[in-house]
Amino acid sequence: MRLEDVKKVAVIGSGNMGRQIALNTAKYGFVVVQYDISEEALNKAQEWAEKYLEGRIAKGRMTEGEVEATKSRISYESDLTKAVCDADVVIEAAVENLELKRNIFAQLDKICPARTILATNSSSIGSSKLASVTGRADRIANMHYFNPAMVMELVEVVMNPDTSEETAELIMELCRATGKTPILLKKEIHSFVVSRLMDGVFKEAFYLLDQGIATVEEIDIAAEKGLGHPMGPFRLLDQIGIDVSYNVRAEHFKETGLEADRPSHLLEEKVKEGKLGRKTGEGFYRYH
Repeated sequence: MRLEDVKKVAVIGSGNMGRQIALNTAKYGFVVVQYDISEEALNKAQEWAEKYLEGRIAKGRMTEGEVEATKSRISYESDLTKAVCDADVVIEAAVENLELKRNIFAQLDKICPARTILATNSSSIGSSKLASVTGRADRIANMHYFNPAMVMELVEVVMNPDTSEETAELIMELCRATGKTPILLKKEIHSFVVSRLMDGVFKEAFYLLDQGIATVEEIDIAAEKGLGHPMGPFRLLDQIGIDVSYNVRAEHFKETGLEADRPSHLLEEKVKEGKLGRKTGEGFYRYH
């Protein structure tokens, strides 16, 4: 399959990442169907998209014509078969839970045409763990966007041992065609590139805070003013979603059993308290 053959893209999951991936893809001219098992979640995703597009007009970033054209290319569907039965590319953006994703991929493999490429937006689960429940491992790869997906340019494309060069190149081309800058990882490795780089920063940030050496604010200022990071580690965790970060680490710890991989107790406490960052109004900072 070539990029010009991609007529329809389905996005599985309408949460924070899924709805942004869907809207960004539609903005660049592709027909998109947004799927979620929850009608309520789909309604929220549609409301968010309409509000976002209205904001683009207000800021002079898009014309009314461009907004209407974008809206016309995206639809919302709670029936999985209807959503993906004629899709050329499916991008899964469900929560970071291996069994849930394996179940989704098993269903997709049965419903989607043989030509369909299945990509996962997972930030840590290699697609080989999902490909094993399908009969199309050569047409499966990671397509990891960064939050906020409407703004962040980078996408990590990760090949599993069976991913074909054709599949990897098509996903790379799709990224470029939707305004993104992709990097290609030819081998799977836990957490890929960016998260591995940041993991060292997060571990040190938690250590400094836990030992009472510096406050959340001081650590963030150090990263921003001293290292030139656009956002300190705790501000970044609030942006990503503390639960998302915790779930990724919890899955990895469950897999390795190594104490060094255990999620920070500070993350666990925030999750138990429901203080998940910007989306709940409070995380390491308060947002009101």
